Amino acid sequence: MYDVIVIGARCAGSPTAMLFAQQGYRVLLLEKAKFPLDTLSSHYLHMEGVALLKRWGLLDAIRRSGAQPITRQSYEAPGVRIDGFSLPMDGERTTYAPRRYVLDPILADGAVAAGVEFQQGCAVKDLLFEDDRVVGVRYTTPAGTETTERARLVVGADGMRSLVARKVGAQNVIEHPRQTTTYYSYWADVPAHFELYARPGRWIGVVPTNDDLTLLMAYFPQDEYNQVRKAVEPNYLEAFRTTAPELYERMQSGRRVEQLYGTGHQENFFRKAYGPGWALVGDAVNHKDSITARGITEAFVQAQSLTDHIGQRLHEDAALKGALRRYENDLGNEALNHYQGALNVAELKPDARADMLQKLVGHQDQIDRYFSTLSGAISIDDFYNEELLTLLDQS
Repeated sequence: MYDVIVIGARCAGSPTAMLFAQQGYRVLLLEKAKFPLDTLSSHYLHMEGVALLKRWGLLDAIRRSGAQPITRQSYEAPGVRIDGFSLPMDGERTTYAPRRYVLDPILADGAVAAGVEFQQGCAVKDLLFEDDRVVGVRYTTPAGTETTERARLVVGADGMRSLVARKVGAQNVIEHPRQTTTYYSYWADVPAHFELYARPGRWIGVVPTNDDLTLLMAYFPQDEYNQVRKAVEPNYLEAFRTTAPELYERMQSGRRVEQLYGTGHQENFFRKAYGPGWALVGDAVNHKDSITARGITEAFVQAQSLTDHIGQRLHEDAALKGALRRYENDLGNEALNHYQGALNVAELKPDARADMLQKLVGHQDQIDRYFSTLSGAISIDDFYNEELLTLLDQS
């Protein structure tokens, strides 16, 4: 019998398994894919995520992976452009955006090094219940053999369409309609930093990643999904031409080196986070529009939060229940602020934000503090301090 079984070994599951193992627990990590394998992603690690990778001893592996260091950010909307970067966290001043076929194996290797038993190519079919409590899982091995394993706690890190959430009946406690659809690809010979461009109805994201490639993302309103997907490439290129003309000119000297990827199914919700014998992390518990690229970083934060709250109390019924309740409460604090922030950006109505940011022009410290709210280095509540409010009143 294991102490913990974690289902899903990507950016939420592997850190969760690793941190439990480092606390001395016997952990089984199950993943249906076989790494390395890419997946839909915006890739970007905000400063908060970088600080956690450093804490976990995995940041050097990211640096060695060929992910381009990112030390500059810009945002441009009608009537305003700001340039700067997040304040540091834990002494780190550089962020990265590794490809998922690079990042996920690094995280899984970290789990294995901590003592986790990692099994790939395993399809989880069901959960085991006793007296309404989850006590294990039933899954198929790579050889096609069906087997079961038991655990004190089963953690669903299995994404937006989580089997764990479905089997335990985890309801959405917060839910909003889909707001955007996105298409993206990877380009060579397009020099870039971390760049964001907005106009009404469009949003462009530019992120340097591995192998000197640049991720170029275009966002459209959800109600244009069927129209866009019928002619993806011309709509994609037109979004760049009309939203970021200077970037579009840079693209003319580069070349797209992969197909266009995309989705119109960007769900927005918080689910119930725990119950008897189970908990959810990552996209399984909180999914939102990818437009602010917070998913990976928040998966890291949730892994740390869940394992910190449980600590050595996994086998104490009352203490475990209290720890899981505190973990869920954490999700209702800063994570909820980032969730609402993503929904606000995903409205694709940048005018009000542009008006506020225009007042920051010439005040570099406030610009960097604004970028720090996105990175997690400063809370949104702390951003609106007396100095900023005075500046906004005077403008």
